[in-house]
Amino acid sequence: MTVEPEFEDVVVSELDPACTAEDLDSEGAYLATVNGVVEYGVFVDLSEEVSGLVHESTLDEEYAVGDRLVVRLDQIRENGDIAFEPAGIDPESATVETVAHSYEITPTAKLTERESAHLEGEVVQIKQTGGPTVFQVRDGSGIVPCTAFEGAGVRAYTDVEVGDLVHVSGEVERRNGGRQVEVETLDVLEGEQATESKARLADATEERARPHEIEPLIEWPALSPMLSGLEEVAELIRRTVLEGRPVRMRHHADGDGMCAAVPVALAIERFIEEVHEDDDAAQHLLKRLPSKAPFYEMEDATRDLNYSLGDRARHGQKLPLLLMLDNGSTEEDVPAYETLAHYDIPIAAVDHHHPDPEAVEDLLAAHVNPYLHGEDYRITTGMLCVELARMIDPTITDELRHVPAVAGIADRSKADAMERYLELAHEEGYDESDLEDISEALDYAAHWLRYSAGRSLIADVLDLSDGEYHADLVDFLAERAQRDIDEQLDAAMPHLERERLDNGAHLCRIDVENHAHRFTFPAPGTTTGEIHDRIVEETGDPVITIGYGPDFAVLRSDGVRLDIPRMVSELTEEIDGGGVSGGGHLVVGSIKFVKGMREEVLDALVEKMDEAEIDEALSSAETVTDR
Repeated sequence: MTVEPEFEDVVVSELDPACTAEDLDSEGAYLATVNGVVEYGVFVDLSEEVSGLVHESTLDEEYAVGDRLVVRLDQIRENGDIAFEPAGIDPESATVETVAHSYEITPTAKLTERESAHLEGEVVQIKQTGGPTVFQVRDGSGIVPCTAFEGAGVRAYTDVEVGDLVHVSGEVERRNGGRQVEVETLDVLEGEQATESKARLADATEERARPHEIEPLIEWPALSPMLSGLEEVAELIRRTVLEGRPVRMRHHADGDGMCAAVPVALAIERFIEEVHEDDDAAQHLLKRLPSKAPFYEMEDATRDLNYSLGDRARHGQKLPLLLMLDNGSTEEDVPAYETLAHYDIPIAAVDHHHPDPEAVEDLLAAHVNPYLHGEDYRITTGMLCVELARMIDPTITDELRHVPAVAGIADRSKADAMERYLELAHEEGYDESDLEDISEALDYAAHWLRYSAGRSLIADVLDLSDGEYHADLVDFLAERAQRDIDEQLDAAMPHLERERLDNGAHLCRIDVENHAHRFTFPAPGTTTGEIHDRIVEETGDPVITIGYGPDFAVLRSDGVRLDIPRMVSELTEEIDGGGVSGGGHLVVGSIKFVKGMREEVLDALVEKMDEAEIDEALSSAETVTDR
């Protein structure tokens, strides 16, 4: 080949395989490979996407398939055919530089149907269907499904794994109500390109994960110290959604627990819909699950872990964030937490039960509890979580104004803010009797739902749906609840054992196993609470009520300075072979023990109650139910 002097120092470009004709420059010299020889010239490839003809009239030597030469762009015809001409440069001695494909990255939030697009992001899920392989890819603006077809049920791009940073090119289509990218090419980013993409993604995620700044629904100094903790939880939740990780929510199955969980679930669902192009994403990525106990039982933990591992194996999902609401603060939660810790599952808790911070702090990614700030259970979890939900999605504010009052009534809170919460609910059209009926309906529905979330039913009861069924449904459920409570107390009250303790408090005991209806509403905790309320109203004096069964006791107190978590801890140490465990609030709680030690445990418990200090101020200030 004759080398022209003016070309001796020219840099020759070698196109990246993904380069297209748009990457060609009329002044550039390009390394080409002969892919065909015909009478009128040779066909050459410059990349996987760029091919063209070098006409025989411009050639001064013969070429064979596989030979390399340097060419310049001659013209691109209207029909898309490309003509090249020899550049007169020896490919063996030229300086060659690789040219990357030049394309404009489109954020997932701005994908346009029926157009080709390029996006970069992280693969957060890989799901093999009976048809294509679906790669869920996230960037700083959202998460979009990218479908690649290798064959029916055949895994495409087997070298791509969850967590890889990729470049995707393809056609944008609409499927099942959302947009998706039908993949033409999918390449794993490496080296500097991957590093830069990862940094951009991290910056965008950090920016979007920030919770919204809100003003609390009411001015309440006691709430202020907890707002930063709620912001931390909100940021963790938003980051979890942005990263494509599922959220598994556990909450106490009572009125306050549902007032806490349902608003947060609603906010998370809406944020998932905002982030994901897949219309069904919320259904797969958020699970709200009630727990009968006010702590995380091993049964629930092992079930959650089993489902999560199954979803990872079957659907390529990441392991979830566990969100504990109205439970999760005590030493009783530790065994379950330690089980999840083996799989690095992050856990956040918003609770108002008396905490054991030394036991749980190292196991929680975030923890909000009034006791950690010198407050107590009168700040209910529902009150806290309405603010948490608003930090995740403030657009739901108007729908939730009545919920803190329902939470307070459900847990019999005598917090100084209750009057303002009641006023707020009244402004939305709910008087106190309406709120009490909603609370009763929630407890009644929760009892029969057992381990089911009852998503639509509970939304109707809380008036967080379209309102069509709310009034009639609440009236019906509240009426049934009160009827069943009256029937239960008619059967149980004649068997109530009453005595006066040395400190002046009334002690009432009821064997709820033998002298109350079993396996129906109200459950032992609610039965004990209703009996307790009747005695408090009847006497106006300090009252302690114990509802007991073969191996458990439910405790309620008004006007007596009890510390049930401390008492349980002491009994655990003092009664050898008692198998004592339990806890709860200071004056409301439950205790478990082995059946054969019931009398010894209850006698020791009463001795401690007998020594407790009487405080008349508590008779109206510290009444709460935890049913």
